[in-house]
Amino acid sequence: MTKRNKIIYWIATLWLSLGMVSSGAVQLIKLKEEVDMMTHLGYPLYFLTIIGVWKMLGVIAVLIPKFPLVKEWAYAGFFFAMSGAVFSHIAAGDGAKEFFGPILLIVLTVVSWVFRPESRRLRP
Repeated sequence: MTKRNKIIYWIATLWLSLGMVSSGAVQLIKLKEEVDMMTHLGYPLYFLTIIGVWKMLGVIAVLIPKFPLVKEWAYAGFFFAMSGAVFSHIAAGDGAKEFFGPILLIVLTVVSWVFRPESRRLRP
């Protein structure tokens, strides 16, 4: 792995992790704005706990060494959760500023996944 690719991987992965931990934390503590948003989107409030826990576990899976299959599932989960957030905001008629965050996290997920080191990949 080139030094350039390693830098790209770690920058994307650290920003992705920061975004997932921070959004997962506000979901777990049920911050008022987060509760209001979930209500606006029409989801039950227990989704906050489920998604918050999944985000925290996903960050752990992506950051720890080894367990490439678990990492693949974490990346897939991040992609599904954030693309679901984008489409939920679109369906609710929200403006672009509401789905900027999830789109940014999708981009970071893809960049982190594409540039991950060989040791963090599934071997055929």
